Amino acid sequence: MKVLSIVGGESAAVVDRLADRLAEHGRVGVVTSELAEPTDTTKSPNSTGSVDSIGASDSPASTTFELSGNGWSACGTNRSLSDVLDELAPAHEYAVVSGFPDADISTISLGDVDHVGETLIRAEDADSLETEAVRDTLAGVEEYETLQSLVARAKRSPNAERSGAIATFTGRVRAKDGDDDTPTESLEFEMYDGVAQTKLNTIREELEAREGVFTVLMHHRTGVIEYGEDIVFVVVLAGHREEAFRTVEDGINRLKAEVPIFKKEVTTDEQFWVHER
Repeated sequence: MKVLSIVGGESAAVVDRLADRLAEHGRVGVVTSELAEPTDTTKSPNSTGSVDSIGASDSPASTTFELSGNGWSACGTNRSLSDVLDELAPAHEYAVVSGFPDADISTISLGDVDHVGETLIRAEDADSLETEAVRDTLAGVEEYETLQSLVARAKRSPNAERSGAIATFTGRVRAKDGDDDTPTESLEFEMYDGVAQTKLNTIREELEAREGVFTVLMHHRTGVIEYGEDIVFVVVLAGHREEAFRTVEDGINRLKAEVPIFKKEVTTDEQFWVHER
């Protein structure tokens, strides 16, 4: 799923225009906060895509869903932006986010607005933004993946009817190995551009060449990942559990040994790049 943030004045109008345009190519999730301008959450699906919206609510319920013939909408209070994106990722091609300037997401900036994410496109105002070019620009944005989105993709494999097993591995940030260890607050990962992805593709192709293995999916997150969050996923679709388990283990072992990914550890006492120690 490609994720795009909109910040600045008139963001609601841009969200609507982009959602309409992107829905021509796949399902679009719209995520707004109570600080953002209200946006239309009742869009009907067109022939090739649809729009789902998630926002804030005054309901006493923690989460509410509204279902209709045109799709669904949801509101909740005890959910973070990452929670909502995780929910959207398995069944959406795009997510358009408005009202989250502190989120580290590729961003369309309307005017001179402070935000955390990398500026993908800057426009003076909503009227000057060319929505036609946004989809092409999004092609270079890293996919937002979760374990659930990778499993959903594996289930859509042409060989899924021959598969009796899906095995997965999830690596996460742990606080400590032992009771006396200094707690880890976060890890930061950087990939050797180009080389890392090429190596990942090679590993995947070699594992998929095995007898009884149909699909291998691997995703390693980059940037700052807080304690308790997920880092890396391996998903294997196979004919039987033996091939699935063995391939998942080989996949994560090869990823850690062969893919050039650099890790910075931040503890309560210090921070350091692990490869420099």
